[in-house]
Amino acid sequence: MPIRFRIRWVPLCATLMVAAAGIMLGQWQTRRAEEKIEIQQRLESRAKQAPLLALPADSAIDEAEFRHVLLSGEFIPQWTIYLENRPHAGVSGFHVLMPFRIAGSSQVVMVGRGWAPRDAVDRTRVPQLVTPTGVVRIQGVLRRGAGHVLQLGQPDAPRPGAILQNLDIVALAEASALPLSTAVIEQTGAPEAAGDGLVRDWPLPSLGVDRHRAYALQWYALAAMALIFFLVTGLKRGRNDKA
Repeated sequence: MPIRFRIRWVPLCATLMVAAAGIMLGQWQTRRAEEKIEIQQRLESRAKQAPLLALPADSAIDEAEFRHVLLSGEFIPQWTIYLENRPHAGVSGFHVLMPFRIAGSSQVVMVGRGWAPRDAVDRTRVPQLVTPTGVVRIQGVLRRGAGHVLQLGQPDAPRPGAILQNLDIVALAEASALPLSTAVIEQTGAPEAAGDGLVRDWPLPSLGVDRHRAYALQWYALAAMALIFFLVTGLKRGRNDKA
């Protein structure tokens, strides 16, 4: 029995458009996954390199991000900033950031000293910090920023001891008159060594490789479903015409 297939031009054009869009978007998501795999490999390679002993220039931050650093200098506690909406292990809290003046230079960099829980009763209360005085040596990881969360409402102006949702380094530099680097140092090392009790379990960057692969599979599946639907309906029309 011959197989009859009826082609209708409007459904054919619609099918080709949907299939082409699904394939192109699937390929784009696949390329994004491959790009992020390369980024992950670069990050892992940088993390294995010898620590930087000086702060790189702002123009070189991207190339040095995720390098370990060893810096000497002094904390400037009066300009401590508390970033809210930073939970840890399901507990609401802050990321505590404090300016750090590099020894022997005028450079200042914001150091993420760690995480502290938020007062459940008085949400405006900030944790009492133990800050070492004089020249100290810190270790950490160089980052391009302090991370970003969804901004609720208009951002508050930076001020000493401010509770903010996100850190605007340019605005903070203007308000504090400190020559701030655009980088941020995520301090590492056991809290017992610093005696401050802050948690230094920094979240890893979410590159989302698996998410891109899942999206690519969905787009490819959409293209396949469109083609299958067109073929099945075309065969049904062909059998109906014969009948």
